[in-house]
Amino acid sequence: MRVLIADDHTMVRESLVSVLQADGDVQVVAQAADGIEAVDKAVKFRPDIVIVDLSMPHLSGIEVIRRLRDALPDTRVLVLTMHQEDEYVLQAVRAGASGYLVKDSAAAELLAAVRSVHAGRGYFGPQAAKTLADQLQHPERVLEDPYGRLTAREREVFHLIAEGLTTKEIARRLAISAKTAENHRGRVLDKLDMRNTAELVRYALRKGLID
Repeated sequence: MRVLIADDHTMVRESLVSVLQADGDVQVVAQAADGIEAVDKAVKFRPDIVIVDLSMPHLSGIEVIRRLRDALPDTRVLVLTMHQEDEYVLQAVRAGASGYLVKDSAAAELLAAVRSVHAGRGYFGPQAAKTLADQLQHPERVLEDPYGRLTAREREVFHLIAEGLTTKEIARRLAISAKTAENHRGRVLDKLDMRNTAELVRYALRKGLID
């Protein structure tokens, strides 16, 4: 099983490599420290499984899952995160995740999850499984985060705003006009029902979308 690990903490990545490669059936083919690197390396190395954190710089884990679903439909994604909240589980599954574990899971459970996801069965820890069961039993309950309503371009702009870039800097980074960048910024704030950049940054921090 060829695995890519995406997490912005070096010690976490190194620990995961040790755990996974102690199992003779797993080969860690690449590591990534942020969301953009995760997508780029996944496209380059085409792993069977990507283990991804949800809180990463530049591109959130949810957006990484979405992009991998489109670019590499045969690659399966296992979320490994500190977030246990229902909204994160549901967003990850809707984005295309095949499994969801929290970081305090035992090493044996991680290996079991990797094997299950690789076999096409999926794997969800106890809290994630409960969230999914509750959603099936009560589909009328909507736990939607407005971030999920942003387009791919708007999510790029969201993260650049959160990193402190000005509208002109965003325009240069994305190779678009300043007017287009300003329009994207306005739509992002409107969809998130926010008045300014400070509110956006607080939201991003609270949701774990930036460090």
